Amino acid sequence: MRNFDLTPLMRSSVGFDHLSRLVDSALNSDTTTAYPPYNIEKLSDDDYQITMAVAGFAPEELTVTVQEGVLVISGRGSEEDEGRKFLHRGIAKRAFDRRFELADTIQVGSAAFTNGLLQIDLKRVIPDHKKPRVIEIRANDKPGVKTIEASAA
Repeated sequence: MRNFDLTPLMRSSVGFDHLSRLVDSALNSDTTTAYPPYNIEKLSDDDYQITMAVAGFAPEELTVTVQEGVLVISGRGSEEDEGRKFLHRGIAKRAFDRRFELADTIQVGSAAFTNGLLQIDLKRVIPDHKKPRVIEIRANDKPGVKTIEASAA
């Protein structure tokens, strides 16, 4: 299998510090670990969305948790299929755990389940102390003259 250099594409990615590693592992892995399929979409400069195809799962069979900077999406199928006999089973409904490492500035918003797709909204929130700020440059009116302020004691 060929190895692709995605470095030029990673320069513009914001929010997923480990996106390069995730893409490399997706390209180098076999299809059994790629279940369920998902998309990571950049909606705007600060908004992202993960869409995961979870056909056959009900919303109550899925869990979405965030712990220590890791988003974990899990699916556990119910036992209703045990008595059934399938001639062809093309819809996989096996248990899964999908993990996404999030950057420190990414917060998980809401999750929605529509038509077999689980959509999770992510937002990049930069704290005020990390945002760039403009520093005012003051100019002295009289060059060479220093002002000394003293308080009356």
